[in-house]
Amino acid sequence: MAQVRTSAGRRSGVANVSTGTGHAPSPRVRSNDPSLSVASSEPSLVIAYDVPTGIYVRVVKPAFDRCAGLVVFVALLPLIGAVALAVRISLGSPVIFRQRRVGRGGREFDVFKFRTMKHDRRRQHDQVPKDRRRIHKSEDDPRHTGVGRFLRKWSLDELPQLWNVLRGEMSLVGPRPELVEVVARYEPWQHRRHAVKPGLTGQWQVSCRGSGMMHLHTDVDLEYVDSVGPFRDAEILLRTIPATLSRRGP
Repeated sequence: MAQVRTSAGRRSGVANVSTGTGHAPSPRVRSNDPSLSVASSEPSLVIAYDVPTGIYVRVVKPAFDRCAGLVVFVALLPLIGAVALAVRISLGSPVIFRQRRVGRGGREFDVFKFRTMKHDRRRQHDQVPKDRRRIHKSEDDPRHTGVGRFLRKWSLDELPQLWNVLRGEMSLVGPRPELVEVVARYEPWQHRRHAVKPGLTGQWQVSCRGSGMMHLHTDVDLEYVDSVGPFRDAEILLRTIPATLSRRGP
């Protein structure tokens, strides 16, 4: 049974629903609960959905995430240090910034990333589209520097999220954590992607990144939620490096 944190700070249980085939199901909801913390201040519905409960998801996957995540983090320390130095020289301080994202069960957390944009970007004179769903991953965003574009092209700006994995907020594999303001515009059926921890890489990243925006491909994430397991995770991890080299992940 999934649980979400309401705006009042308590945890609210939600009922089971049919998962369907990854397309828009008709979830049962409770309209007498406060709004979700991931949504706007307007009253909204608490979404009900099934969550994977097998031993792999509860025990094996979290243990693997921390062990493998630590090994990868240590192995990549020289690269992480080099990227941090490049960001410090080109963009100044701070090198890493935090951004609120939505995780498992609709809970918000801070995701860590290397800076790729100009300092105090709100004061830049370049015009930036208002729809964050369309520009927060855009290569044409005028706020990016040359170093920033390079880091994003090869997904090097995501390396600090290994720390999120070690903290237990993210998994190595899972749906990518979405912006809070984007989740606030979700349809009810889309929230089921939060039945598992968000991942450093995922099904969408290795399959169709170049064909549109992430929130328009929620059905891909739901396919992963419905089939999460060791073989699926291993397949996605093995496909991540080729996808990154071809600029389709993570």
